Amino acid sequence: MEHVIFQASDLAKERVRVLDAARAGRAVVRDKDGTGLVMLPESHLAVLEGYARWSQTLQRLNVLVAAERQVSVAELGDLAWLRVFDKDDQRAFSDELHEALIAGLSDEDLSAVDEVVADWKVTARQLEDPLRRSVLLGATDPDDFVEAHKPQG
Repeated sequence: MEHVIFQASDLAKERVRVLDAARAGRAVVRDKDGTGLVMLPESHLAVLEGYARWSQTLQRLNVLVAAERQVSVAELGDLAWLRVFDKDDQRAFSDELHEALIAGLSDEDLSAVDEVVADWKVTARQLEDPLRRSVLLGATDPDDFVEAHKPQG
């Protein structure tokens, strides 16, 4: 796709062409002082902003997971809900988030990122309850299980 650079005066004279270029993905307008201004669909901007925010969060998480110590809730910050997970699980979350970010940027849709985070938060809430945590993470023995019979009636 060819990128046309419009002049500020084109906003009045050729506004339809400028808007068409923006709708198609990008319109660059060169201001009188040489500053380049970009117009693009709002949905593209939302994806780019979300990608930047989550990429920064992912980078911070990777540093914390790599630390050879237990990280504090304050260090986790907005990811404090990850405190219930061990380092391996935090690393697994980081890997899933990374893959969702790559796919989301490619698809221009970060809903997969939102899904990954929501799913992990649900699991984190379950692990906060001591009884549920023991059921989910506790050891099992084959004698703990019995055969279920089909109900009659």
